[in-house]
Amino acid sequence: MPKRPPLRAPRSQRTAPPLDRVERRLDRLDRRFGASGLPLDELLARNGVSRREFLKWSSFMTAALCLPPAFERAVARAAALAPRVPVVWLHLQECTGCTESALRSAYPGIAELILEYLSFDYHETIMAPAGHAAEKSLEDTLSKHRGEYLCVMEGSIPTAMDGKYLRLGPAGETGLSLARRVAADAKAVIAIGHCASWGGPQSAAPNPTGARPVHEALGIRTIRIPGCPYNSVSLVGTILNFLLVGDLPALADGRPAWAYAKRIHDTCPRRAHFDAGEFVEQWGDEGAKRGFCLYKMGCKGPYTWNNCNEMGWNEAASFPIRAGHGCIGCSENAFWDQMAPLEKPLADGGVDIPFVRGVEGTVDAVGWALVGGAAAGIAAHAAYSGLVKGTRGSGENREE
Repeated sequence: MPKRPPLRAPRSQRTAPPLDRVERRLDRLDRRFGASGLPLDELLARNGVSRREFLKWSSFMTAALCLPPAFERAVARAAALAPRVPVVWLHLQECTGCTESALRSAYPGIAELILEYLSFDYHETIMAPAGHAAEKSLEDTLSKHRGEYLCVMEGSIPTAMDGKYLRLGPAGETGLSLARRVAADAKAVIAIGHCASWGGPQSAAPNPTGARPVHEALGIRTIRIPGCPYNSVSLVGTILNFLLVGDLPALADGRPAWAYAKRIHDTCPRRAHFDAGEFVEQWGDEGAKRGFCLYKMGCKGPYTWNNCNEMGWNEAASFPIRAGHGCIGCSENAFWDQMAPLEKPLADGGVDIPFVRGVEGTVDAVGWALVGGAAAGIAAHAAYSGLVKGTRGSGENREE
């Protein structure tokens, strides 16, 4: 079994911060960023989201962030402030799939709506300006909001040949140079998706471009939100946490602990079938129709730390395991190399499979195990009864 990622909590996050301190911080942010942008209530109303649904979502996010119920109002305030916080979003060596995952949802939830209306002062995929006008938007944000903007990086950073494998903008600046400039004065740097967090398929062997994750390429501390693609709820929750306390959340191996401290295997809806030894043996078989465990079909849930089972995609409608395919471990370091082949169990995975062939194929073995357990129980009961009787028989006679 994989080891639990080491947990590291910033000093201010070892316990929930005092609520009054959080409220004072939100007051400062409200004064600093003013009422610019579309009010959240109007944004939600335009998309058919009622106030009641928003408050229910706020309660859900409060619980997800491991905060007491008293923080629900503060979480709602932070969500209302989120669309006003300046964000610089860089696209580096990637496929833009993480942006597409958040912005192209068929049925966007509140998290996706908040992301869509963040104050993207620079985001190459969705911003209106182009060329030199786009670069001016970037430079204006870097100077006007120095030390206050959030930097989100999507994609790995090629470092070979001094970063010349990736050039961006009309001046042909390397991705490595641009990432360094933007990260230098950011309030926090969030690496989203597997590419920015762990290097992505670009970093798979033989890695000719020298692709590296953001924290390694720049030598800085980042908040990593891995996945291929990442889950938008995890990004919004991390932004809310940052707005509430002004610091990094508690981290598990560089990832927000509230989202990545449990394995897929721990909360899998098919876990009962694993424990019972009921497995899909081949695609489309009877076990597949009955929702049996996908471990034998290569599911990497026992090695993967993520919250896919709990959050889901498209208003929590589904995720790969529910849809019938095993987890591929896309939130883990070097999964393209270490989790392959993706549709076969790892040869050295070290997972003990209960009953090996499945309960229905081992009725006799299971039956004898139950008989043995019953016999052991009877023997233990007999020994205990004899001991009690022996104790009671010594000394004075007592009524039973």
